[in-house]
Amino acid sequence: MIAHFDAGPTAVPSARRGWPAPTLATAAGTDNGGTDKLAARVARDIEMDIKRMNWPVGRVLGSESELRERYQVSRAVLREAIRLVEHHRVAAMRRGPAGGLVVQAPDAGPATNAMVVYLEFVGTTVEHVLAARMLIEPLAVALAAKRINEAGIPLLRSVVAEEIGAGSAADATVRHQMHLVLAELSGNPALRLFVDVLLRLTDRYARGVLSKLPEGDHPALTESSKAHQALVNAVVAGDFARAEYLSGEHLEEFSKFILGWHPESVEDVPSMIWGGGAPGHTQDQKLAEVVARRIMVEIHDGGWPVGSVIGSESALLDRFEVSRAVLREAVRLLEYHSVARMRRGPGGGLVVAKPDPSASIDAMALYLDYKGIEIEHLRAVRERVELGCLESVAARAGEPEVVRRLRAALQFEANIGQAPTSEHHLDELPHLLHLEIAELSGNPVLSLFLRILTTLWARNSLASPETAEPTPENSCSGESVESAHRSVVDALIAGDGDLARHRMVRHLETFPQWWQ
Repeated sequence: MIAHFDAGPTAVPSARRGWPAPTLATAAGTDNGGTDKLAARVARDIEMDIKRMNWPVGRVLGSESELRERYQVSRAVLREAIRLVEHHRVAAMRRGPAGGLVVQAPDAGPATNAMVVYLEFVGTTVEHVLAARMLIEPLAVALAAKRINEAGIPLLRSVVAEEIGAGSAADATVRHQMHLVLAELSGNPALRLFVDVLLRLTDRYARGVLSKLPEGDHPALTESSKAHQALVNAVVAGDFARAEYLSGEHLEEFSKFILGWHPESVEDVPSMIWGGGAPGHTQDQKLAEVVARRIMVEIHDGGWPVGSVIGSESALLDRFEVSRAVLREAVRLLEYHSVARMRRGPGGGLVVAKPDPSASIDAMALYLDYKGIEIEHLRAVRERVELGCLESVAARAGEPEVVRRLRAALQFEANIGQAPTSEHHLDELPHLLHLEIAELSGNPVLSLFLRILTTLWARNSLASPETAEPTPENSCSGESVESAHRSVVDALIAGDGDLARHRMVRHLETFPQWWQ
């Protein structure tokens, strides 16, 4: 959970249809009482235990009674914790004589879809998406060119051949496939995940643009396919410098094409929200996800503002024609992602809530853990994202509001260092300024990506108490985190973006030693 230290306005554009723009305050989520907090802690304990066992897929961790005894909690708390673990696709409760909580292979699909929905709701623009792609994808391409092997070459060539063969009939999915394959070939799970999210968002805009193009071949699409072919040639040749350059050049041209057609806002494009349940789900769980998806679409397309009542439980049962058990499971999914909450009593019903990506962030971090992400993978992506955010903030560093929030962040860190008051503060301390810079960048996509990376970083650094992350009294470089942060902010406020970048790079270099 992020401890917000400034209630000032965010730099992110105003949200659509009554949904608030993302800030560190709203990102922290809401507290639903002691039971929910305890269940969340137990869920995390279960997940960390599975990680320490090296993800033994198929192993039974224990029956419900055994797990209650192990984690010393009530049946209600354990069952809610298991729901969270199941939603992360980390484990599932199997009934019957040989039943118990069974370890599963995590699935990023539901969390990825939920992230896309969250970014849509908070007003993500095509400019945000394209800016993030121009930071992330060239790195993936360069790594793919360095790692490409005999198995990857025919796969990559076949994808481009399919696109060229389809010509103007190739839809956005076919045209994006090369980008996804290159991200996979990079060998970096975080890049693969982020490119997937970016392509899903891009597809929503691209479909609107492509639908407006005249019949027959279009010069821009022909040139795009040629650019893809040249890019693949460079990757196959192992020329990573040229491949990275061509990737950036291609994305610049694609950006001009998309923006030149003045695409409608993403809110005006038909929604593509949550697919069906994952393998291994019961029929009720699959149906619950379908119902949750339909409710999400209603909220999105109907423009329901925060606080609106969508309907009572009985009205929703009639509308969706499902059992009470299925509807309540769907509501739990919506509550988990802070999309809507069930309010009891007179005037109650399913109420639209403030969006909160925390659940998806946790799920993404777990998925990347399962995929065996290495410190060098994480460092490379984090540096690229952070420096992109820093560049945006440096361009606005003279604005009074930016200066005020940067200084407020430093003051907050100094206060924590003097008198820790929260169990979260020390593990959050190394990242607070980083997250505020991401917020100030004005790009909700990059801000969300950084939260995933810092959550993953904290999970691994906290896995072993004897290897705590750096604090104001602990830094191998001889410079405290607080001091390093202050030096970056000083450079920003002085208008020296190059020096701020240099100091940030040096600061990020100290983090890997706390990785476990």
